[in-house]
Amino acid sequence: MDLDIESMQEARDLAEAAYQAQQAFFHFTQEQVDRICAAMADAAYRESERLARLASEETGYGIPEHKTIKNHLGSRSVWESIKDVKTVGVIREDRARGLVEIGWPMGVVAAISPSTNPTSTVMYKTLIAVKARNGIVHAPHPMAYRCCGETIRVMAAAGEADGMPKGLISCMAKISLAGTQELMRHRRIAVIVATGGTEIVRVAHSMGKPAYGVGPGNVPCYVDRSADIKKAALYIVSSKAFDNSVICATEQSVVVDRPVANELRIEMEKLGAYFVSPAEAEALARVLFRPNGAINPQSVGKTPQVLGQLANLQIPASARILVARLDKVGADEPLSREKLTTVLGWYEAEGWEAGCERCIELIRFGGRGHTLVIHATDEHVILQFGLEKPVFRILVNTMGTIGSVGVTTSLMPSMTLGSGGIGGSITGDNITTTHLLNVKRLAYEVKPPPAQALLNTAAAATPAHSIPSGGITQADIEEIVRRVLAEIKR
Repeated sequence: MDLDIESMQEARDLAEAAYQAQQAFFHFTQEQVDRICAAMADAAYRESERLARLASEETGYGIPEHKTIKNHLGSRSVWESIKDVKTVGVIREDRARGLVEIGWPMGVVAAISPSTNPTSTVMYKTLIAVKARNGIVHAPHPMAYRCCGETIRVMAAAGEADGMPKGLISCMAKISLAGTQELMRHRRIAVIVATGGTEIVRVAHSMGKPAYGVGPGNVPCYVDRSADIKKAALYIVSSKAFDNSVICATEQSVVVDRPVANELRIEMEKLGAYFVSPAEAEALARVLFRPNGAINPQSVGKTPQVLGQLANLQIPASARILVARLDKVGADEPLSREKLTTVLGWYEAEGWEAGCERCIELIRFGGRGHTLVIHATDEHVILQFGLEKPVFRILVNTMGTIGSVGVTTSLMPSMTLGSGGIGGSITGDNITTTHLLNVKRLAYEVKPPPAQALLNTAAAATPAHSIPSGGITQADIEEIVRRVLAEIKR
């Protein structure tokens, strides 16, 4: 109870401080805003390796070298992607259409960040918020509040050195669910950006204010018979092993076209994919998930060897990922769920149509609107997957983990991936600064209104010679005007 009270009070204090700072920041020029953001991005980039180590040590998740890559994305890559976006004053003009657009901040952002990608998410959200002249208060996962707080300390010091108002960006240090909820519902909070588990995203959407939330990603990876199999194997194993698979867009199951299944398996085994037996798969399922289907936090972001220890299995030291052969999707097959660790499902399908249906099953079971990966060279197959799949990112011949966030693709660099209406989100975009910017519009008349919309001026006007009965006459008015003009001349 004491922690809840302290956390709630901290949320109120930080939200109020951010609001007051944002009121001053509202008057900054585009040049001032950009200079502050550039300074924060540079500072975060310089500290990327240290902050990555802090994140891995505090949470026990992932690989510091891979978290460094994500920090580079969250700092320099994000800033490069938004630095030329106009957010202050007149941001666009279309004189031919009679439109002038004016940038307007939303206010103060409540940012909910996960334990899986903590520092990179804090960097990215801070930059996209401040670029649009918003304030931001971070509520990190309780397992990651120290590394998130240090990330904000680094960025705030750099920003304030270039004139940013103190308190514009901050991070809660006393973390509780009650405090996080108090932050989201606070009257000074204008919008919520929630990245994390299903429950916290649901809470964010229940606050009665705008919210960008990210649902789970049960990402299927289809490998067609037309694919470059060696490249597909390299990318799948590398992606699943990247940061021990804590990015929500990592491949969760491979669906392989049967004619190339054996070749793909052999190539993946060369790279460290260890195919487990049915009994080993059952043991892993018991370790990865609780009876109600919830992820066991102890299994998140772990190496195959650590998972083997948890499940009392002998896993070779050479194993980079574990692969379980599966033949059904749903609650009866736990390993068909999203697995934020180094375990990959394996399905075989006869032809791309059957592969398509299996992928849709997996998406509907836990990844609506999120992401799908396809390895193929047949453009017809690729297009059909794009047309048919209920997701908003279809990654072609690349790694799911870093392709989805914009490292290897032209998608907007982002650590918050919208899942659209079908996934319970208000957008399917990679969330960026334009999602935290309101736009006012000056709209000039460019065509006359329909005649039927105008008053009939001929019928409505009173004739000049018509004088109300018993009232002043036209001659009286003319005499008054003459006297007034004569007085003025004197």
